[in-house]
Amino acid sequence: MERYNFKKIEDYWQDEWDKNNSFKSKIDKTKKKFYCLEMFPYPSGKIHMGHVRNYTIGDVLARFKSLQGYNVLHPMGWDSFGMPAENAARQNNLDPKTWTESNISNMKRQLKKLGLSIDWGREISTCSPEYYKHQQKFFLELYDKGLVYRKEEYVNWDPVDQTVLANEQVIDGKGWRSGATVERKKLNQWFFNITKFSNELLESLDSLNDWPNKVKIMQKNWIGKSVGCEIGFKIESSKNIDEIKCFTTRPDTLFGMSFLALSVDHPLSKSYENDKDFINFKKKCSETGTTEESIAVADKIGFKTDLIAINPLNEKIKVPVYFANFVLMDYGLGAVFGCPAHDQRDLDFARKYNLKVKAVVTPNKDDLNFEVQNEAYTGPGYIFNSSFLDGLKSPGDSIIKTIEHLEKEKLGVKKINFRLKDWGVSRQRYWGCPIPIMYDDNGSPHKIPEELLPVKLPSIEKLEPTGNPLDKITEWKNITIDGKKYTRETDTLDTFVDSSWYFLRFCSPDNDENGFNYEDIKYWMPVDQYIGGVEHAILHLLYSRFFMQALSYQNEKFTIKEPFTGLFTQGMVCHETYKDQNNNWLSPEQVTSINGKKYLKNNTSIEIKVGSSESMSKSKKNTIDPENIIKSYGADSVRLFILSDSPPEKDVQWSEEGIISSYKFIQKLWTLHQKIIDEIEKNHSEDSNNSLIKFTNKFIKKITQNLENFNYNIIIANIHEMHTHMNQEINNKYTKKTLIENYAKILTLLEPIVPHLANEAFKEIGVNKISWPNYDENLIIEDIITFVIQINGKKRGTLAVKMNVSEVEILKMINQDEILKKYLNEKEIKKKIFIPNKLMNIII
Repeated sequence: MERYNFKKIEDYWQDEWDKNNSFKSKIDKTKKKFYCLEMFPYPSGKIHMGHVRNYTIGDVLARFKSLQGYNVLHPMGWDSFGMPAENAARQNNLDPKTWTESNISNMKRQLKKLGLSIDWGREISTCSPEYYKHQQKFFLELYDKGLVYRKEEYVNWDPVDQTVLANEQVIDGKGWRSGATVERKKLNQWFFNITKFSNELLESLDSLNDWPNKVKIMQKNWIGKSVGCEIGFKIESSKNIDEIKCFTTRPDTLFGMSFLALSVDHPLSKSYENDKDFINFKKKCSETGTTEESIAVADKIGFKTDLIAINPLNEKIKVPVYFANFVLMDYGLGAVFGCPAHDQRDLDFARKYNLKVKAVVTPNKDDLNFEVQNEAYTGPGYIFNSSFLDGLKSPGDSIIKTIEHLEKEKLGVKKINFRLKDWGVSRQRYWGCPIPIMYDDNGSPHKIPEELLPVKLPSIEKLEPTGNPLDKITEWKNITIDGKKYTRETDTLDTFVDSSWYFLRFCSPDNDENGFNYEDIKYWMPVDQYIGGVEHAILHLLYSRFFMQALSYQNEKFTIKEPFTGLFTQGMVCHETYKDQNNNWLSPEQVTSINGKKYLKNNTSIEIKVGSSESMSKSKKNTIDPENIIKSYGADSVRLFILSDSPPEKDVQWSEEGIISSYKFIQKLWTLHQKIIDEIEKNHSEDSNNSLIKFTNKFIKKITQNLENFNYNIIIANIHEMHTHMNQEINNKYTKKTLIENYAKILTLLEPIVPHLANEAFKEIGVNKISWPNYDENLIIEDIITFVIQINGKKRGTLAVKMNVSEVEILKMINQDEILKKYLNEKEIKKKIFIPNKLMNIII
């Protein structure tokens, strides 16, 4: 048999698809639509196995829906602005535009080799003026709606990337890209008013039935709706300060209060702005960062004021007031009361400054001597040491009663608060979307007139080592409109703005006047199936949801509130990690394995250390170049492997043996194809039986159901079963018509998985690709079934019987079966439970 020459075949079909533009959307709006979209990639220069997995999963679904007769929108674009391009351009003495466009060209070429059914006619790139022109229009639209504003604010400053980071871009106190410890810095910044939609974003999550529950929980926690109480604490002071207000979700622990803590940015800090000790303290706080995550891991420090706060539930309890580095101004009112026994952060602070620790919640109602030592008690229990609250369940009744008391005495008010903060979108960098704002001589902001959009980035041949070059390009920065001089905004937009609306642009990529056409988005939106990594559960997905809320706000024509109906989060592609004796990372190409037990550095006898299997990462050098794998084994082998190893939502472990196995199986499928062609050419006069038709119907049902449920690894198992069965089935005699009809259906089922092989096989049997086949349930029903026999509920045997056998016939067979009749042994039958085509349970 002739081998499957994948290079010749895959090159041919890539040329055919390009020539015929067969993946370009044929828009017939009378048909059902299916919008399939993967998170679009950053053009780093080379695709990696994560890209292969993500886009293969989406491609299988897009091909499946297309064969089912849907109008399928399956586009591709590039998230092409951002710091990595700017940093790479500095390192390589290039301008970011040249570097980015070169990477896009290379990655596009690589992706095409996978045989993806992408509509390249809708390709977009966020660094193109044709794209960001509309983004600037959206910015001004939101500005007019009051959803964009500018204010001076302490921000997360990345000292390496020299730019501001959103809270979501700070991970464990470090910049999400640079890894540098984030600092606090006060800057004038542009913000999107995302908090205006806090409740809508939270409640709408319940309507997203086809989203993973873990993602919805992550977003709910980030939005962080909390019901609590705003309390006014009377203050004893020589500084004419009467009251400090704070928000708390646990007012029932007030009797355990031992201090009141303020943010260093609290308005009262002005009273200490000339105090040298406070100035030094504030500098130390700047090293902590501004996010809850960075504060959680930082050492808790405080500055004791001369203020004394009075407990509103017991005026005899008077506590010191501190400024503390763990209190954020943008949560609540920038003030918290400390109850050390029941908050670990408060306990650490109290131990450091020798403050009182009084327990007011006990896990055991009878243990009224309960105390905490080094670990705060944060679990449920019962209130004690708290006067009128003693004995109440906590949390629960105790909170309700405390709020009722505070409101009655006019000491507090019930409030709802959100953890979500407004989105700071200003970035001090060159390679981003220019903010369409200019300033007059007084520093007041004005909109750039729409007829002057887009505000394009000026060309730069070489970037300075650090800083934002836009600040220094005076001929770009200074403009004159109607004889009046203005200065452009030199900050650019966070790249997450770019990716918050690109799914809308795909609907109308050629519309020059607007970012989208209303009729187009009415048809295509929302995205039916969105595919991407769970790591974007907060930044990208939440921001995209906000953008839809913002565009629909005060706009009767835009009524879509949620961008993605279905969300699928695929797992990572993992590989072993390797290090040499000096602890330097080594790539798989630098390692030689001896029987899978001993690992040596190439061309040496030096043993290397094998680490755990982790998601492929350039920093750990455990990546595999997909282009080399495609070159060696073919795109269909790569697609088959990437889908076969584990469920698509789980991580997949890369192995050389796995890809070789997939390659060999492709060859087996081709050998089977040639056997079927031989049988077709024999042209038997009649069918020996109908088992091929029955098998084909069963296969259609399995593949269809598993595709609809994302059971892609099970589909690969189904294909293996098909291969085994068909190798036996073709020994039966079938007419040419029967063989071609059934084999064409089988090829159609294979086409989403291995499109090159399937299309080549279609060509060889002289059949054009057909629509997705239906199955006949009557042909799937087995003639002979396994019927279970139970005696007193215990399985005692099975019977091979025809479908729809009667209870009387089953009982007769039991009495004729030498083994089963022994269990009855002429005993009295009290009851018979008969379930047609499944089992009979005889109670004796």
